[in-house]
Amino acid sequence: MATPALGDGAQLFVIDPIARLNPAKDSSVALMQAAERAGRPVWACSPADLSAAQRRGAAAGRGHGPWAVAAPVTCEPWYSLGEPQRLPLEAFAHVWMRKDPPVDEAYLYATHLLDLAEGHGVTVINRPAALRAWNEKLSALRWSHLMAPTLVASRVEALAAFAAEHGEVVLKPLGGRAGQGVVFASAATPGLRALLELVTAMESLPVMVQAFLPGVAAGDKRILLVNGEPLGAVNRVPSGGEFRSNLAVGGQPQATALSAAERAICAELAPALQAEGLFFVGIDVIDGRLSEINVTSPTGIREVERLGGIPLADQTVALLP
Repeated sequence: MATPALGDGAQLFVIDPIARLNPAKDSSVALMQAAERAGRPVWACSPADLSAAQRRGAAAGRGHGPWAVAAPVTCEPWYSLGEPQRLPLEAFAHVWMRKDPPVDEAYLYATHLLDLAEGHGVTVINRPAALRAWNEKLSALRWSHLMAPTLVASRVEALAAFAAEHGEVVLKPLGGRAGQGVVFASAATPGLRALLELVTAMESLPVMVQAFLPGVAAGDKRILLVNGEPLGAVNRVPSGGEFRSNLAVGGQPQATALSAAERAICAELAPALQAEGLFFVGIDVIDGRLSEINVTSPTGIREVERLGGIPLADQTVALLP
Protein backbone atom coordinates (compact mmCIF):
# COMPACT_ATOMS: atom_id res chain seq x y z
CA MET A 1 0.00 0.00 0.00
CA ALA A 2 1.38 3.40 -0.92
CA THR A 3 1.96 5.88 1.88
CA PRO A 4 -0.72 8.60 1.64
CA ALA A 5 0.33 12.20 1.15
CA LEU A 6 -0.88 14.30 4.08
CA GLY A 7 0.79 17.56 3.07
CA ASP A 8 4.27 18.89 3.69
CA GLY A 9 5.59 18.27 7.16
CA ALA A 10 2.50 16.61 8.65
CA GLN A 11 2.70 16.29 12.43
CA LEU A 12 1.05 13.60 14.55
CA PHE A 13 0.54 14.37 18.25
CA VAL A 14 -0.01 11.36 20.52
CA ILE A 15 -1.84 12.98 23.40
CA ASP A 16 -4.43 12.59 26.13
CA PRO A 17 -8.03 13.08 24.94
CA ILE A 18 -7.98 16.42 23.16
CA ALA A 19 -11.08 17.69 24.95
CA ARG A 20 -9.12 17.62 28.23
CA LEU A 21 -6.39 19.98 27.01
CA ASN A 22 -6.53 23.56 28.24
CA PRO A 23 -5.44 25.83 25.37
CA ALA A 24 -4.52 28.64 27.78
CA LYS A 25 -1.98 26.49 29.63
CA ASP A 26 -1.15 23.35 27.69
CA SER A 27 2.22 23.10 25.95
CA SER A 28 0.93 20.45 23.53
CA VAL A 29 -1.72 22.90 22.32
CA ALA A 30 0.97 25.57 21.91
CA LEU A 31 3.06 23.22 19.78
CA MET A 32 0.09 22.09 17.68
CA GLN A 33 -0.94 25.68 16.98
CA ALA A 34 2.65 26.61 16.10
CA ALA A 35 2.82 23.70 13.67
CA GLU A 36 -0.39 24.87 12.03
CA ARG A 37 0.95 28.43 11.75
CA ALA A 38 4.03 26.99 10.04
CA GLY A 39 1.84 25.33 7.43
CA ARG A 40 2.33 21.82 8.80
CA PRO A 41 -0.86 19.72 8.87
CA VAL A 42 -1.68 18.64 12.43
CA TRP A 43 -3.19 15.28 13.38
CA ALA A 44 -3.94 13.79 16.78
CA CYS A 45 -4.50 10.40 18.35
CA SER A 46 -4.20 8.70 21.73
CA PRO A 47 -1.79 5.88 22.63
CA ALA A 48 -4.73 3.47 22.35
CA ASP A 49 -5.02 4.41 18.66
CA LEU A 50 -1.55 3.06 17.84
CA SER A 51 -1.19 -0.41 16.31
CA ALA A 52 1.12 -2.60 14.29
CA ALA A 53 0.32 -5.30 11.75
CA GLN A 54 1.95 -7.70 9.32
CA ARG A 55 1.32 -7.41 5.62
CA ARG A 56 -1.71 -9.55 4.83
CA GLY A 57 -2.20 -8.80 1.22
CA ALA A 58 -3.54 -5.83 -0.66
CA ALA A 59 -7.11 -7.06 -0.47
CA ALA A 60 -7.08 -6.79 3.30
CA GLY A 61 -5.76 -3.25 3.13
CA ARG A 62 -3.22 -3.85 5.87
CA GLY A 63 0.41 -2.95 5.37
CA HIS A 64 3.48 -3.81 7.36
CA GLY A 65 4.47 -1.64 10.31
CA PRO A 66 3.02 0.81 12.79
CA TRP A 67 -0.26 2.64 12.26
CA ALA A 68 -2.48 5.16 13.97
CA VAL A 69 -6.14 5.94 13.80
CA ALA A 70 -5.76 9.72 13.78
CA ALA A 71 -7.94 12.73 13.13
CA PRO A 72 -6.89 15.96 11.42
CA VAL A 73 -7.05 18.94 13.77
CA THR A 74 -7.82 22.56 13.02
CA CYS A 75 -6.05 24.26 15.90
CA GLU A 76 -7.00 27.92 15.71
CA PRO A 77 -9.49 28.69 17.03
CA TRP A 78 -9.12 25.72 19.37
CA TYR A 79 -10.21 23.13 18.08
CA SER A 80 -12.14 21.13 15.47
CA LEU A 81 -11.56 17.55 14.37
CA GLY A 82 -11.92 15.98 10.96
CA GLU A 83 -12.81 12.39 10.17
CA PRO A 84 -10.41 9.85 11.74
CA GLN A 85 -8.36 7.79 9.32
CA ARG A 86 -6.16 4.74 9.70
CA LEU A 87 -2.71 5.87 8.55
CA PRO A 88 0.81 4.46 8.55
CA LEU A 89 3.07 6.43 10.87
CA GLU A 90 5.59 6.91 8.06
CA ALA A 91 3.04 9.25 6.47
CA PHE A 92 4.02 11.84 9.11
CA ALA A 93 7.14 13.97 9.13
CA HIS A 94 7.22 13.88 12.94
CA VAL A 95 5.35 12.02 15.67
CA TRP A 96 5.19 13.82 19.02
CA MET A 97 4.74 11.57 22.06
CA ARG A 98 3.02 14.05 24.40
CA LYS A 99 0.94 11.73 26.58
CA ASP A 100 1.13 12.85 30.20
CA PRO A 101 2.46 10.45 32.83
CA PRO A 102 2.04 8.08 34.56
CA VAL A 103 4.61 6.03 32.72
CA ASP A 104 2.57 2.86 33.14
CA GLU A 105 2.27 -0.30 31.05
CA ALA A 106 0.10 1.38 28.43
CA TYR A 107 2.61 4.21 28.08
CA LEU A 108 5.56 1.83 27.78
CA TYR A 109 3.83 -0.33 25.16
CA ALA A 110 3.05 2.82 23.17
CA THR A 111 6.77 3.66 23.14
CA HIS A 112 7.52 0.18 21.80
CA LEU A 113 5.08 0.75 18.94
CA LEU A 114 6.77 4.09 18.29
CA ASP A 115 10.12 2.25 18.19
CA LEU A 116 8.74 0.47 15.14
CA ALA A 117 7.93 3.83 13.58
CA GLU A 118 11.56 4.88 14.03
CA GLY A 119 12.52 1.72 12.18
CA HIS A 120 10.43 3.01 9.28
CA GLY A 121 12.30 6.30 9.23
CA VAL A 122 9.88 8.36 11.33
CA THR A 123 11.28 11.01 13.68
CA VAL A 124 9.63 10.55 17.07
CA ILE A 125 9.85 13.37 19.62
CA ASN A 126 11.09 12.46 22.12
CA ARG A 127 12.85 9.25 21.09
CA PRO A 128 10.90 6.29 22.53
CA ALA A 129 13.94 4.49 23.93
CA ALA A 130 14.94 7.64 25.81
CA LEU A 131 11.42 8.06 27.21
CA ARG A 132 11.79 4.61 28.74
CA ALA A 133 15.35 5.08 29.96
CA TRP A 134 15.16 8.62 31.36
CA ASN A 135 13.11 8.50 34.53
CA GLU A 136 12.50 12.17 35.29
CA LYS A 137 13.93 11.91 38.81
CA LEU A 138 16.65 9.30 38.31
CA SER A 139 18.05 10.68 35.06
CA ALA A 140 19.34 13.77 36.86
CA LEU A 141 21.71 11.49 38.78
CA ARG A 142 23.81 11.25 35.62
CA TRP A 143 24.93 14.72 36.75
CA SER A 144 24.78 14.18 40.49
CA HIS A 145 27.52 16.77 41.03
CA LEU A 146 25.01 19.40 39.87
CA MET A 147 22.35 18.29 42.38
CA ALA A 148 21.63 18.84 46.06
CA PRO A 149 22.75 15.90 48.24
CA THR A 150 20.58 12.99 47.09
CA LEU A 151 19.91 9.36 47.94
CA VAL A 152 17.71 6.84 46.16
CA ALA A 153 16.90 3.82 48.31
CA SER A 154 14.18 1.48 49.52
CA ARG A 155 15.53 0.70 52.98
CA VAL A 156 14.05 2.75 55.80
CA GLU A 157 17.31 2.64 57.74
CA ALA A 158 19.28 4.23 54.88
CA LEU A 159 16.65 6.91 54.29
CA ALA A 160 16.39 7.73 58.00
CA ALA A 161 20.17 7.99 58.25
CA PHE A 162 20.19 10.44 55.33
CA ALA A 163 17.54 12.55 57.08
CA ALA A 164 19.59 12.48 60.28
CA GLU A 165 22.66 13.67 58.37
CA HIS A 166 20.95 16.50 56.48
CA GLY A 167 18.21 17.55 58.88
CA GLU A 168 15.48 18.81 56.54
CA VAL A 169 14.76 16.68 53.46
CA VAL A 170 12.29 16.22 50.65
CA LEU A 171 10.94 12.78 49.71
CA LYS A 172 10.00 12.24 46.06
CA PRO A 173 8.24 9.20 44.54
CA LEU A 174 10.14 8.20 41.40
CA GLY A 175 6.96 7.97 39.34
CA GLY A 176 5.41 11.21 40.52
CA ARG A 177 4.52 14.22 38.40
CA ALA A 178 3.52 17.85 38.97
CA GLY A 179 4.70 17.71 42.57
CA GLN A 180 2.31 14.89 43.48
CA GLY A 181 3.41 12.90 46.50
CA VAL A 182 6.42 15.11 47.29
CA VAL A 183 6.78 15.35 51.08
CA PHE A 184 8.86 17.59 53.35
CA ALA A 185 10.29 15.88 56.44
CA SER A 186 13.08 16.19 58.93
CA ALA A 187 15.01 14.00 61.29
CA ALA A 188 12.70 15.27 64.03
CA THR A 189 9.44 14.53 62.19
CA PRO A 190 7.21 12.44 64.46
CA GLY A 191 6.65 9.02 62.95
CA LEU A 192 9.40 9.48 60.37
CA ARG A 193 10.04 5.76 60.08
CA ALA A 194 6.34 5.05 59.58
CA LEU A 195 6.30 7.73 56.85
CA LEU A 196 9.30 6.08 55.19
CA GLU A 197 7.58 2.71 55.35
CA LEU A 198 4.56 4.27 53.65
CA VAL A 199 6.41 6.00 50.81
CA THR A 200 8.53 2.90 50.11
CA ALA A 201 5.51 0.56 50.28
CA MET A 202 7.21 -1.31 53.11
CA GLU A 203 10.66 -1.18 51.51
CA SER A 204 9.45 -2.59 48.19
CA LEU A 205 9.91 0.62 46.16
CA PRO A 206 12.85 3.02 46.00
CA VAL A 207 12.23 6.70 46.61
CA MET A 208 14.42 9.76 46.18
CA VAL A 209 15.35 11.81 49.23
CA GLN A 210 17.16 15.12 48.84
CA ALA A 211 18.50 17.72 51.21
CA PHE A 212 15.92 20.51 51.41
CA LEU A 213 17.00 23.69 49.65
CA PRO A 214 15.59 26.74 51.48
CA GLY A 215 16.26 28.71 48.28
CA VAL A 216 13.11 27.12 46.82
CA ALA A 217 11.24 29.96 48.54
CA ALA A 218 12.64 32.21 45.79
CA GLY A 219 11.46 29.81 43.10
CA ASP A 220 12.02 26.63 41.13
CA LYS A 221 13.09 27.49 37.61
CA ARG A 222 11.72 25.48 34.65
CA ILE A 223 14.10 25.79 31.70
CA LEU A 224 12.93 24.57 28.30
CA LEU A 225 15.61 23.17 26.02
CA VAL A 226 15.12 22.46 22.33
CA ASN A 227 17.77 20.19 20.84
CA GLY A 228 19.91 21.04 23.87
CA GLU A 229 19.55 24.82 23.54
CA PRO A 230 17.75 26.74 26.33
CA LEU A 231 15.11 28.85 24.60
CA GLY A 232 13.27 30.16 27.64
CA ALA A 233 12.48 29.74 31.31
CA VAL A 234 9.83 30.50 33.90
CA ASN A 235 10.35 30.83 37.65
CA ARG A 236 7.71 29.06 39.75
CA VAL A 237 7.31 30.44 43.27
CA PRO A 238 5.57 28.52 46.08
CA SER A 239 2.49 30.17 47.54
CA GLY A 240 0.11 29.77 50.45
CA GLY A 241 2.61 28.18 52.83
CA GLU A 242 3.37 25.42 50.31
CA PHE A 243 7.01 24.42 49.78
CA ARG A 244 6.25 22.87 46.39
CA SER A 245 6.46 25.28 43.49
CA ASN A 246 4.77 23.28 40.73
CA LEU A 247 2.11 25.27 38.90
CA ALA A 248 -0.27 22.33 39.31
CA VAL A 249 -0.18 22.77 43.12
CA GLY A 250 -0.51 26.54 43.14
CA GLY A 251 2.98 27.80 42.32
CA GLN A 252 3.00 31.27 40.81
CA PRO A 253 4.84 31.81 37.50
CA GLN A 254 7.24 34.73 37.20
CA ALA A 255 9.32 36.06 34.33
CA THR A 256 12.99 35.19 34.67
CA ALA A 257 16.34 35.12 32.91
CA LEU A 258 19.03 32.46 33.05
CA SER A 259 22.08 32.92 35.22
CA ALA A 260 25.54 31.98 34.05
CA ALA A 261 25.42 28.92 36.32
CA GLU A 262 22.11 27.81 34.82
CA ARG A 263 23.45 28.23 31.30
CA ALA A 264 26.44 26.11 32.32
CA ILE A 265 24.08 23.35 33.52
CA CYS A 266 22.25 23.43 30.18
CA ALA A 267 25.54 23.27 28.26
CA GLU A 268 26.68 20.27 30.28
CA LEU A 269 23.44 18.37 29.62
CA ALA A 270 23.12 19.30 25.94
CA PRO A 271 25.41 16.67 24.34
CA ALA A 272 23.63 13.78 26.07
CA LEU A 273 20.18 15.17 25.27
CA GLN A 274 21.11 15.55 21.60
CA ALA A 275 22.75 12.13 21.40
CA GLU A 276 19.71 10.35 22.86
CA GLY A 277 17.06 12.09 20.77
CA LEU A 278 15.61 14.22 23.57
CA PHE A 279 14.57 17.14 21.40
CA PHE A 280 12.14 18.92 23.76
CA VAL A 281 13.07 18.81 27.45
CA GLY A 282 12.26 20.78 30.58
CA ILE A 283 14.81 20.83 33.38
CA ASP A 284 14.12 22.11 36.89
CA VAL A 285 16.75 24.11 38.78
CA ILE A 286 16.46 25.23 42.42
CA ASP A 287 18.99 27.66 43.85
CA GLY A 288 21.48 26.74 41.12
CA ARG A 289 21.03 22.97 41.64
CA LEU A 290 19.64 20.57 39.06
CA SER A 291 16.48 18.90 40.38
CA GLU A 292 14.74 17.02 37.54
CA ILE A 293 14.94 16.36 33.81
CA ASN A 294 11.43 16.24 32.35
CA VAL A 295 11.20 14.35 29.05
CA THR A 296 7.67 12.91 28.76
CA SER A 297 5.48 15.98 28.16
CA PRO A 298 7.33 19.03 29.50
CA THR A 299 5.20 22.05 30.26
CA GLY A 300 5.89 25.77 30.56
CA ILE A 301 5.61 27.05 26.99
CA ARG A 302 2.56 29.21 27.64
CA GLU A 303 4.12 30.83 30.72
CA VAL A 304 7.39 31.57 28.91
CA GLU A 305 5.51 33.08 25.98
CA ARG A 306 3.21 35.17 28.15
CA LEU A 307 5.75 36.41 30.69
CA GLY A 308 8.87 36.57 28.54
CA GLY A 309 7.43 37.58 25.20
CA ILE A 310 9.29 34.69 23.55
CA PRO A 311 7.50 32.82 20.72
CA LEU A 312 8.86 29.56 22.08
CA ALA A 313 6.44 27.17 20.36
CA ASP A 314 7.13 28.74 16.96
CA GLN A 315 10.88 28.60 17.61
CA THR A 316 10.58 24.92 18.57
CA VAL A 317 8.73 24.01 15.37
CA ALA A 318 11.25 25.98 13.31
CA LEU A 319 14.07 23.86 14.78
CA LEU A 320 12.48 20.49 13.95
CA PRO A 321 14.98 18.07 12.41
